[in-house]
Amino acid sequence: MNIAPLPGYLLVVEDSDEDFDTVLEAARASGLRHEIRRTTSGEECLRLLSENKQELCANPSLILLDLNTPRDDGRDALCSIRKNENLRALPVVVLSTSSNPRDLEFCYAMGANAYHIKPVSYPAHLQTLRHIFDYWLTRVTLPAST
Repeated sequence: MNIAPLPGYLLVVEDSDEDFDTVLEAARASGLRHEIRRTTSGEECLRLLSENKQELCANPSLILLDLNTPRDDGRDALCSIRKNENLRALPVVVLSTSSNPRDLEFCYAMGANAYHIKPVSYPAHLQTLRHIFDYWLTRVTLPAST
């Protein structure tokens, strides 16, 4: 028995317009029904998640997190999300240009669900995003948004 995933929203923390456009293209190509919300910094991400709770809105189905953003980067956002009891269960997938083993180890130690290095080529970047969306938004069972 297949249960269709409930469409929620995808929160993308990405300061690069070009990389965000690639996310949108991958979402279209994947046939995602999820609303896509964008923030450009860790600070904006945390503010949006906080506003959701104040307005009793659902949390995102998935957070796609760039590490190197201005104003409280992705590392800070990841730490804050994992320390917050109401957000702790949210799936957070890091998509970063950093191949530094310290970043990888830090993210997993802080509770990232996955870490992907952004491919340099557009087709490979698009394919990576499609795989992420397929896995996290159609294949796994996620906790109910609260």
